[in-house]
Amino acid sequence: MSKSVRRKISPEKIEAAEREIVDRSRRIDFYTTEYTVEILAEKMQKEDFVIPDYQRNFTWDGKRKSRFIESLIMGLPIPFLFFWEMKNGKLEVVDGSQRLRTIEEYILGDLRLTPLEVLKSASGTIFSDLPPSRQRKIMNRSIRGIVLNEHADDQARFDMFERINTGSLVANTAEVRRGALRGPFQEMVERLAKLPMLSQLAPVSGKSQLERIPEELVARFFAYGDGLEEYKDSPKQFIFSYAKKMNSMFSENPDLVDTYEQRFSRVLDFVNRTFPLGFRKLDGAKTTPRVRFEAIAIGTDLALRERPEIFDKDIDVSSWIDSPEFKEITTSDAANVKSKIEARFEFVHKALLDDA
Repeated sequence: MSKSVRRKISPEKIEAAEREIVDRSRRIDFYTTEYTVEILAEKMQKEDFVIPDYQRNFTWDGKRKSRFIESLIMGLPIPFLFFWEMKNGKLEVVDGSQRLRTIEEYILGDLRLTPLEVLKSASGTIFSDLPPSRQRKIMNRSIRGIVLNEHADDQARFDMFERINTGSLVANTAEVRRGALRGPFQEMVERLAKLPMLSQLAPVSGKSQLERIPEELVARFFAYGDGLEEYKDSPKQFIFSYAKKMNSMFSENPDLVDTYEQRFSRVLDFVNRTFPLGFRKLDGAKTTPRVRFEAIAIGTDLALRERPEIFDKDIDVSSWIDSPEFKEITTSDAANVKSKIEARFEFVHKALLDDA
């Protein structure tokens, strides 16, 4: 029987890992807290808890709300709530908005319970139907929370948003970034993502629209288009760092907003005139492959920046847009590897300049 060979890790690698752990741990500063159900409902009513915009569209149905309230009444363990401490002292809800909204609606509103699985006799009741003694017992129950305080840096906040929310029904990377990073660059990205021309050239499904995929496309356009020198095969970290940097740059130089908006609009205008299907792969398609968008959008941007005069030229892309080579580089296989990303938009960049 063969024995597995244990790979020896070099001391240098161990030291590097330790430095990363210490550095990242230093950025995280949090405390735990505990609230009664009564206080949670009151804080929600007073808006001491802030629900981020990206979470407002995701709401539980009556059955889900009732099942949660049933668990609360029965005294079953409730998952931790997660918050981020804002500068004004209010707490932004990272995870737990559905539970908090349901508690407020039940304790202070008129949430009527749907048929319950265990407490069948309580089906169809509202909170005020219960005897005062039971009401007090429910309001006295407590739920624990973890608060990432105001001294934690933006990266720690992003990590908290991303690790709690990504992969759930609440948020993807674009939404997480929207919640964790506010600033003039991020606001510009949100505006450009709503352009009718973008919707026409790069349609997405209704589900992708709710998940703010157009914002992800716009963010990648600028992040990748401005250079991949610091890219380490992790789009979410790279784009987060880029957006944070650009928020600062836009704050220091507000004129950059117009420059970047015009740059994006110019690319859309050129693509609209030059590419018969826009960013789509097939005529009539309702979705847009992300890698195809990156290739055409960033490749076009690079070509226009290198030779602005081609903007007014009639360029025929039919010789390569459906070629096997272009199809191969715009597949999703290893899509986030740096060399693959660069190959995509460099292909279009070179092809446009050759055709001009």
